[in-house]
Amino acid sequence: MDLEILRETLLLERHNTRLVVLGVTLLGGTAGLIGSFLLLRKQSLLGDALSHATLPGIGIAFAVMSAMGLSGKSLPGLLIGATITGLLGVLLVLAIRRTTRLKDDAAMGIVLSVFFGLGVAILNMVQKIPGQSSAGLESFIYGSTASMVWSDFYLIVGTLIVTTAVTILILKELTLLCFDSNFASTEGWPTLWLDVILMGLVTAVTVVGLQAVGLILIIAFLITPPTAARFWTNNLKHMLWLSTIIGAISGWLGASISALYSNLPAGAIIVISAAIIFLVSMIFGRARGVLPRYLRHLKLQKKVGRQHLLRSTYEILENTQSETPLKNVPISMALLRKHRYWSKGELPKLIRQARAEDHIERQPSGELRLSESGFGEASRITRNHRLWEMYLITHADIAPSHVDRDADMVEHLLGAEIVQQLEAELELAKSEIESPHAI
Repeated sequence: MDLEILRETLLLERHNTRLVVLGVTLLGGTAGLIGSFLLLRKQSLLGDALSHATLPGIGIAFAVMSAMGLSGKSLPGLLIGATITGLLGVLLVLAIRRTTRLKDDAAMGIVLSVFFGLGVAILNMVQKIPGQSSAGLESFIYGSTASMVWSDFYLIVGTLIVTTAVTILILKELTLLCFDSNFASTEGWPTLWLDVILMGLVTAVTVVGLQAVGLILIIAFLITPPTAARFWTNNLKHMLWLSTIIGAISGWLGASISALYSNLPAGAIIVISAAIIFLVSMIFGRARGVLPRYLRHLKLQKKVGRQHLLRSTYEILENTQSETPLKNVPISMALLRKHRYWSKGELPKLIRQARAEDHIERQPSGELRLSESGFGEASRITRNHRLWEMYLITHADIAPSHVDRDADMVEHLLGAEIVQQLEAELELAKSEIESPHAI
């Protein structure tokens, strides 16, 4: 690779490179922003249906402009046609969803396939219009980033400004629509109009992005950045920021690499860049990534095993002693094995872990004895377990024969505040039972 070309590309010194890279970067940020709401709305496929629904509009607009004696390849006219049929496709999806029992995926699949088939047929028909050449219209299918001009850039900037402004103005309403549309409807919010506004923004981004990445790949530009951002955070505002940044980085990387290697199409490289970021996020994402979740699971398993060992030891001390307070005396491995089912090799591993944490001491005779800190921890764990059992029996109508299993599934997640709340609830219930009823 020529270092001079690399420097010119990174510093955006060449006019055409600057136009393409800046335009696609802004488009990626806009797509990432609005795509977040599609993802949370569980309507990711709707962007795909919308993008495919724009194809008939391109062919029809070409034919209409040719019939009027104008240039059939006028970009504003083609984009207007794409917008009209794109919106029509979205409205058909909404109509099918609201008037039939078909699910969203079925409605989107029908509109997607029908409109795309219609678009291909129309493009084949307009090739026979005398005096006009339809060559180049297929670029809307796969994208033609290199042919961007400053008017396209200004259109992308305008779309970004409008999309950001509308999102900020109705962020609360869009949040409610995405997370609980039924509640929003019962509270009197105009969910239909909110859906229409959201689809209008998606349509604007899709139509503007047709020339950059094409109607087939624009869905990846809309969905991959927010999906990657979802692995890093559970906060909506943080997700919107991250999705915007990831979309912008994907666009910048794809356009820059395509500028360095002219034989690589920008649209495909943009999608591949977004997919790589998605893969990294899926593995390492702090909130939902595979690796952090696995490490949290291992940590929880370790905590559960330690608590089971300490509680079992404490319960054995209770069962073998009649006087109070309990004496912290050694117990045998045989008693411990008999008290609870342990898989092969599990108990020795837990004992080694407890000894490393200074909760259990091994006696010269081979018996086990709780350390001072371990005895206090075992007492606390046993008390929380029984507190949760009492709550389930008293308030959740759990049968006493099943309560130990249900308590065992949740007790390891009890924090100090929850324990205090449980104590208050049970104390209140106890006082209500003991107080005389008014006659």
